[in-house]
Amino acid sequence: MTEDAAVRRLVEALTLEEAARLVSGTTDPTGRATGYLAGVDRLEVPPLCLVDGPLGVRIPGESATAFPAPIALAATFDAELAREHGVALGRETRAAGADALLAPGTNLIRVPQGGRNFEYFAEDPVLSAATAASVVEGIESADVIATPKHYVANSQETNRATVSAEVDERALRELYLPSFRAAVAAGAGSVMSAYNRVNGTRMSDHRRLLTDVLKDEWGFDGYVVSDWYGTEGAVDAAAAGLDVEMPGVPMTSEGEESGNGDDEADDPIPPEIARGMPDQETCEPFDEALPAAVRDGSLPRERLDDMAARVLRTMDRAGVLDGDRSEPDVDTDANRRTAVEVATRGSVLLKNDDALPLSTDADVALVGPAVDEAVLGGGGSSETTPETSTTPREGLVARADGNVTVAPGHPPVEGISMFDFLGDGEGSAGPVDTDDTTDPVDTGDTTDPVDAADEGSAVDVDAAIAAAEAADVAVVVVRDTTTEALDRDGLGLPGRQDELIEAVAAAADRTVVAIAASGPVELPWRDAVDAVLFNWYPGQVHGDALAALLYGDVDPGGRLPVTFAPASAYPTADRRRFPGVDGRVSHDEGVFVGYRWFDARDLEPTYPFGHGRSYAEFEYRDAALDVATGGDAGGAAVTVTVENVADRDGREVVQTYVRPPRVAGVERPVREFAGAESVAVAAGETETVTIRLDELAFSRYDPEEGWTVDPGEYVVEVGRSSRDARIELTVER
Repeated sequence: MTEDAAVRRLVEALTLEEAARLVSGTTDPTGRATGYLAGVDRLEVPPLCLVDGPLGVRIPGESATAFPAPIALAATFDAELAREHGVALGRETRAAGADALLAPGTNLIRVPQGGRNFEYFAEDPVLSAATAASVVEGIESADVIATPKHYVANSQETNRATVSAEVDERALRELYLPSFRAAVAAGAGSVMSAYNRVNGTRMSDHRRLLTDVLKDEWGFDGYVVSDWYGTEGAVDAAAAGLDVEMPGVPMTSEGEESGNGDDEADDPIPPEIARGMPDQETCEPFDEALPAAVRDGSLPRERLDDMAARVLRTMDRAGVLDGDRSEPDVDTDANRRTAVEVATRGSVLLKNDDALPLSTDADVALVGPAVDEAVLGGGGSSETTPETSTTPREGLVARADGNVTVAPGHPPVEGISMFDFLGDGEGSAGPVDTDDTTDPVDTGDTTDPVDAADEGSAVDVDAAIAAAEAADVAVVVVRDTTTEALDRDGLGLPGRQDELIEAVAAAADRTVVAIAASGPVELPWRDAVDAVLFNWYPGQVHGDALAALLYGDVDPGGRLPVTFAPASAYPTADRRRFPGVDGRVSHDEGVFVGYRWFDARDLEPTYPFGHGRSYAEFEYRDAALDVATGGDAGGAAVTVTVENVADRDGREVVQTYVRPPRVAGVERPVREFAGAESVAVAAGETETVTIRLDELAFSRYDPEEGWTVDPGEYVVEVGRSSRDARIELTVER
């Protein structure tokens, strides 16, 4: 019997109530799953278990590999590494006994202070789409259902459950939809709808985007699942194209089922968090509303059957229906190595005035509030409890031959999570005893204790300054803090970390700043320090990866997937564009997001999209553009030879950008990222790189004509960032 025939027989056998229950989330009896469909015992349809998330598998009270943040993965500009990362996520999901992973996050990074930017990939749609497709391929290869989210135009956490993104069709097509289209083409079995509205319509009710575009135009035949409590009217959502509602059970503010716990939260939810949360009381469970709607004719039975068929078909393709869901052995050491590779290859060396790599016998003053923690990520549904972890202190002490003196000089920067106020009943990861019996290392820490509760005033920098003065180099490890449901308040480092950096830089012979952060931060002290290394959220391998980078065991292979600049320079500095006015967020910047905005207005960013330095030096030559072998009609292929002219091995990310011809009456970006290749080049050696550009690299979207290639001369830039072209090639279209 064919797959479709088997699914059809099951759908035909479902009663009305069984079909509705199959698409309505309920409580996992084991308490492990983030989302749960109970299945149909009568027909031997097993349950479907869904778990978070983008940084690793999140199950209450259980541990998993805490991978680096997805934005670090995108910073590698390496599709093959992204696929390897997806495979590891998928296998760990299977090993945890789950069937679907609520990942990857594929929203475009539009607002630089977005609270979930660390879960996403890039400000550019081509890079975001390529990374998303590779991660999805990897997850699905493990017979796990990938769930790209949040479809679509979910660019902020402030008022995310109610705000309307007012965005035109061209910007939707060129910026916000490509990542999802690529994820669907890569085989994603599910797509999660966003909380927000688009042009006034709630995404769970958005027929044009859910049905006309996603299903009919793109051919998506999996199921669309709501974000948790992301619906209102059940019939409207089902009719529009939503297939599965989650979680399907009312919850209290503590995250427990109604009636099973205290109705009062331990702490009142702060208004800034509350504004980012959905209203649980407005959700109408599918299994309660849809049978009656079918009986009274307000929802066709054919639509309910289609919803059930999409779930069953996706379960069947993942091997869930046949019951063969043996949990694979997971090589946690291999996954840890993958995590280290992503953390090191994704770290971006923003600045280096001959301060790095460190000599192994150098005496180091290790300073900063993050020296004794592995920065795992932001708060919310992506929180992961690690199997094990290494802190910067542990990593450097293990690697160094010289003395490492630890003097934090600043209280720990305490993270915040929406779960601090909602409890952990929705599956937040609790503490896990990892049986870590490592003996503490005496590193000569002479710092007086500082009351971490008084972060605003209790900054004891004396010991840090003394350590910096006595050492060959000071390494200052700083961080930001973010959470789902809350956007950052600006782009500054929290607390008085900037003051600490300035004080240490004034005292030390050399100062290196290592930043663990979710996205762009302002660097008011950058001219005073010798090197800046950006690690994003490195996950459980923070200390090992940082030490390997600082001592030059590996080359920092990352390049910026977002533009760094002061908050006031981005288009979203306008309140209409963020956080919005009267419940509407204007996207009238159109396609000019990120580096496109800075180019169009001739603004100088702090560091441009694609920027990143290596410990080696590279020269480009012998570039050629071949239209005939571009890979598709209208595409092209760029080849270029890269020579490492340094005396040490290194890694280069060769980037291409397309400058379109000017067309009267049409605004186009000055340049658009078209593709890249990350390549390791040994000292004194050369490598030839080929980058394929598809037809969309030369196209724009016209609301009347669709995708259009304007006639004229296109310039293809080959270089190291959006502001560092080394070679230019031309092609006529």
